Amino acid sequence: MKLEHDDQEQILQLCKVLRLHKIADVLGEELALAASKGSAPQEVVRRLLQSQWGFVQERSLKYRVDHADVPEIWEIETFPFDKQPGVHAHQIRQLGSLDFIASGTNVVFTGDTGVGKTGLATGLLLRALRAGHRGLFVKAQDLFDEMYASLADRSTRRYIDHLERHAVILIDELGYLNLRPEQANIFFRLMEARHLAKRPTLITTNLSYDEWPGLLGNPAMTKALLSRLRQRCVTLEISGPSLRAPSQASA
Repeated sequence: MKLEHDDQEQILQLCKVLRLHKIADVLGEELALAASKGSAPQEVVRRLLQSQWGFVQERSLKYRVDHADVPEIWEIETFPFDKQPGVHAHQIRQLGSLDFIASGTNVVFTGDTGVGKTGLATGLLLRALRAGHRGLFVKAQDLFDEMYASLADRSTRRYIDHLERHAVILIDELGYLNLRPEQANIFFRLMEARHLAKRPTLITTNLSYDEWPGLLGNPAMTKALLSRLRQRCVTLEISGPSLRAPSQASA
């Protein structure tokens, strides 16, 4: 398959105008391959479009990961299940199928510092991002700080709507925080909104459910929140050893 130089230049220019950057990058190589193998025109077009599609998918994934604010890349596949008897690999792999997203099922990881809660939850979030879902990683302290700040400019409703629209959010390190009643109230509104929309929330915490009233400071509201959270929920209590060296920071 031969293409005159001027024709190839015109195709390259059209690719740039149409933002088909990957096709422009591989055009010369693909044409040379086609000429050497005598490929059919439709085969060349298929390979060029596949290259462009792969490029778009990679770029979209990078965008989702960047905007999810994932601090560290933890993969389910590389989790040291052999070192953490408190985790059932089969159960985690089942969650990795992402059925919990379709059913709107929350996943709560509880346990002491360093047992792998954040790594497992992040692995599930990354699976969701790779599957095309929009997600977000947020530290619990940062979440509550943003909630309180939203009161100053009356943007609370907008902030809740922003979080509610994500297919999956991961709230990391929900623990012994000093919360104001307003923050607890906004958290309740967020969890209610996600419950009604059937959008799952991943939570890592060192608190048992019995300790949540001490965090939120309102037993009646906490009972209502937990009723919504646990209606569709998988709770994984990890009682195994810490996977972190003593010199490392806790997470």
